[in-house]
Amino acid sequence: MSTGNMWQPVSLSHSIETATSAGTRLSGEDLVVWRDNSGVAHVWEDRCPHRGMRLSFGFVRGDHIACLYHGWQYDTGGQCQYIPAHPDLEVPKTIKVPVYLTQERAGMIWTTLAADAGPLTVPADETGTVPVQSLYVDCSADTAIAALENMTLAPFSAGRDAETTVSAVAPSLYSVSAGQDRLLVGIQTITDKRTALHVVISGLPEIYEGGGQAHFLSWALDLRYRIENPPKKTFAASAHAVAEAL
Repeated sequence: MSTGNMWQPVSLSHSIETATSAGTRLSGEDLVVWRDNSGVAHVWEDRCPHRGMRLSFGFVRGDHIACLYHGWQYDTGGQCQYIPAHPDLEVPKTIKVPVYLTQERAGMIWTTLAADAGPLTVPADETGTVPVQSLYVDCSADTAIAALENMTLAPFSAGRDAETTVSAVAPSLYSVSAGQDRLLVGIQTITDKRTALHVVISGLPEIYEGGGQAHFLSWALDLRYRIENPPKKTFAASAHAVAEAL
């Protein structure tokens, strides 16, 4: 999976509550994901320009996020607006945090590291979504996707023997469906050897909250187990492969 300048999810929407922040990584870059008091999500470089402190360690006040170290406050455009040690200072416009394009869709927060990226191609989910879990695994995105494509989904609704269908909805979003049920799995490339999979149910909360979440959480944990414990090649299979190569 080539990440390039593509849009990728960096969190489940429900994981970033109003006036909170969290740190993450995308393609090796440290990011802060935060939500202002009006509910809008933001994704920035996770570094205060002053002394390099992670902004994800700071706190959100209104539409500003403040660094924990010296309290420098930044508005939603990344511009520093207030320095507590110099309250009367007109802060230079050069003191600014790099910000990234951010959108919320399919129950996830999406961003891209490219300023000139095209539009997010993830379709709006009109039925709504219900969060399951974010999984973090020590493997490449390609390895995680390969395991995902071989998973079987036991439906929560009627039709327990329904066939599982796995398909790509967008470069970083996969659909896993069986019967009337459908999961969406967003792929986040943390590094080339670590990946996050953000899992949500595509459906109404009144149907899936509680029992449905527990049901599909079991599936998600099984997916993580299979990724972390791939089947080992038997001696016979290895010997056969060697013989074919000769």
